[in-house]
This record gives sequence, structure tokens and C-alpha cells, in this order.
Amino acid sequence: MAMHPSRSCFSVLVVVYLLQCKLFFVHCILNPLDFLALQSVRKSLDDMPGSNFFASWDFTSDPCNFAGVYCESDRVIALNLGDPRAGSPGLIGRLDPAIGKLSALTELSVVPGRIMGSLPQSISQLKDLRFLAVSRNFLSGGIPATLGQLRNLKTLDLSYNQLTGDIPRSIGTIPGLSNVILSHNHISGSIPPFLSETLTRLELKHNELSGYILPTSLPPSLQYLSLSWNRLSGPVDLLLSRLDRLNYLDLSMNQLSGCIPSRIFTFPITNLQLQRNSFSGPVQPGGQVTIPTVDLSYNRLSGGISPLFSTVQSLYLNNNRFTGQIPGSFADRLLDASIQILYLQHNYLTGMQINPTVEIPLSSSLCLQYNCMVPPIQTPCPLKAGKEKTRPTGQCNEWRG
Repeated sequence: MAMHPSRSCFSVLVVVYLLQCKLFFVHCILNPLDFLALQSVRKSLDDMPGSNFFASWDFTSDPCNFAGVYCESDRVIALNLGDPRAGSPGLIGRLDPAIGKLSALTELSVVPGRIMGSLPQSISQLKDLRFLAVSRNFLSGGIPATLGQLRNLKTLDLSYNQLTGDIPRSIGTIPGLSNVILSHNHISGSIPPFLSETLTRLELKHNELSGYILPTSLPPSLQYLSLSWNRLSGPVDLLLSRLDRLNYLDLSMNQLSGCIPSRIFTFPITNLQLQRNSFSGPVQPGGQVTIPTVDLSYNRLSGGISPLFSTVQSLYLNNNRFTGQIPGSFADRLLDASIQILYLQHNYLTGMQINPTVEIPLSSSLCLQYNCMVPPIQTPCPLKAGKEKTRPTGQCNEWRG
């Protein structure tokens, strides 16, 4: 029976590899399949000018001593391509499909550089892979749906590339995922459900994602959620109410609507970014807000400003539809420098009890212009606030009516 051409070719390569060991007196402990895969990887990549990462990749010596290659017994278990030091020029070329032959691999990473082409489908053969990171390169094409076969994967980082298409639903089914970082690509479609109960970080910012986010699509284990600069729409109050372990939340620059749940202000968040959406209705925290930075600007929020926000260090409520008097607790905390930024411009506020002769501490910024009042104290505002100090009376009367 004739031998399959590919098997015949591989057999020849294995013989060449073993002869090479004898000719150069190399102690060849590496599995022949891994050796040949590393050769293919090397042929498809080069150092960019200023990088000498591949200087140690001399195949007449033991590949387990190569830079970025880590072995256990006779198998390659980790491959970190490129000099990891900050500012390193990185590598240029493509990822060869032979990388999928490194069947014992648990970790695969590539430093920032100029890796082009698509992510090889063969990576889905690496059943033990736990860590896959190829960020800040020029990968294009879609995210292979077969990555969902990597059932041991914990971290997936393909950020800052030129990937297109959607996020395969199969990735959301990987049971032990902890970190998914796909930001700064051209990914479209909706966010699939993520079923992992250990998912703590989800970064999808700066893409072209659209549609609703289902209330049960993200697990309550999430601690870091960044979905900004997309085209996501619809309400998220039911979703957010479940994510009570969040310490960072950025949903800014979308088309999200509905109310902001009061419960969110009790979460252990250090930075809350909900600006530039279409959130509406009143905002009523359930207790004193201890989140250091809260940005709700450029929405359609209305009603009075709650005094429970006066404990926030940097508060952006500008460009909304807030009405009524500004609670006196804000003035007190401004004057003792507890508030660093208080932006209330472009609302329908009618007053603030503060002595017009006091001086705001240099470490604090207050902007009140373009409301239904003459600002009781003159303070410098950001350029975006414009030059008009007061909202036209007609607009104020219409809003009151």
C-alpha cells in the first residue's frame, strides 16, 4: 500500500532531523514533531530592525535553549515569540500553521510587532493551551470558531489587531475562561453569551459590536467590563444589577438606553464610565456613593441631583437634563477640596448655595455654565462647554412647563 505523501514527507524530515543530531553531536531530546514545527515557525518570521530575538535559534543546538522556548521532558510547553522588554521592535511575518503541531503547548504569546495574516486554524489543535496572546500586531480575518475547542483556555488576548467578523459563540462556551481581551479591532455582530463562571475580565472596547446585551449573557463573576466605543443599544439595567463584583465598568460611547439601576452605585467600582449614551430618567443611588470617578455625562438623565453623589471625587453630570437646586453638600465638599472635579454644565439647574466671594481650591474644578441660572461663582470651564454662561430663558421655561 502506498504511503500518504504528507506522511512520507514527514518521515523523511524526521530522518533528516535524527541525522542532523548525529552529524552535529547534538543531544536531541526534543520530540521530532516539535523540532520540525519550530523550524517552520522560524521560517515564517523574522526580527524587525533592532530586534535580535532569533539570534539564539540555531537548529544545530538544542531548541529547548532557544529564546522564548520552554520545554518539559521532550516537549515544548510554552512559546513566547519576541523580546518581551518594553520598546522591543518585535517580529515581522506570519504565524505558520505548523504551530498547531506543538501539541503539548500550554502557553503561546507574541510580542507587539508586525505579524500579519490570519490566526492559524491549527491553533485549535492545541488541546492543553491555557494562555493565547497575540496583541498589538496586524492580524486580519476572522476569529476562528474552532478556538472554542480549546476547552482549557483561561486567557484569550487578540487586542489591537485588524480582526473582522463576529465573536464566535463557541468561545463563550469555554468553561474556564478568565480573561477575554479583544479590544481595538473591527469585530462586529452581537456579544455572545459567556458561560464561564470564572470570567473576571471582558474587554471588547473600540470595535463595531451592535445589538442588545441579554441580561443573562454575562456571568456575575465579572470584575472588569469594558465595552466602550461600540454601537450597542437597548437597556442594561437588568444585566448590571447582576454584576455586583465589578470594580471597573466602562460602557461609554454606545447607544444604550433605559434607566441606570441604583444598585450599581453600591458595587466596589473604582471607575464608572457611562457617558455618551441615551440613558434616561432620574438617578437615585441607594446610599452614599464611594466610587472615586463617576461619569454620566452626555445622556438624557433628568430629575434632581442626589446629595448622595457629593462624596464622589470626580463627578461628571454635564450635558443631561437635571433640574432643581444643587444640594449644599456639594459646596461644602468643594471648599474642603474633597471634590476634585464637579462638572454640571449644560443642564437645567436653577441654583447653588455658595458664597460668591469664596475661592475654589486650586486642586478642584467646578463648571456650572449653561444652566437656568447665572453661575453664582465664576470658574474656568472646559472649552467644550462653550462661551454662553446661561441657558436661554425660553428653553428653561419650556422645560419647566
